[in-house]
Amino acid sequence: MDTLLVRINELAHKAKASGLNDAEKAERAELRQRYLKLFRASFKSQVEMLQVYDKEGKEVTPEKVRDIQRKKGLRDN
Repeated sequence: MDTLLVRINELAHKAKASGLNDAEKAERAELRQRYLKLFRASFKSQVEMLQVYDKEGKEVTPEKVRDIQRKKGLRDN
């Protein structure tokens, strides 16, 4: 993911400085899509592992998240 960001940033700087040719524009679009796919997968994984507790220590994780965790075998109850 870091290497994607480095190249995306290189292309962004070049676009601002001197512009991009068609091949570089296509590369930038493809890199952005790959980055977004990885970001969404990572974020989804984090949400699926989420557990929320109130001030008294009682779990208040949303039911939708608990259902996903049960389906993935991450939760017993």
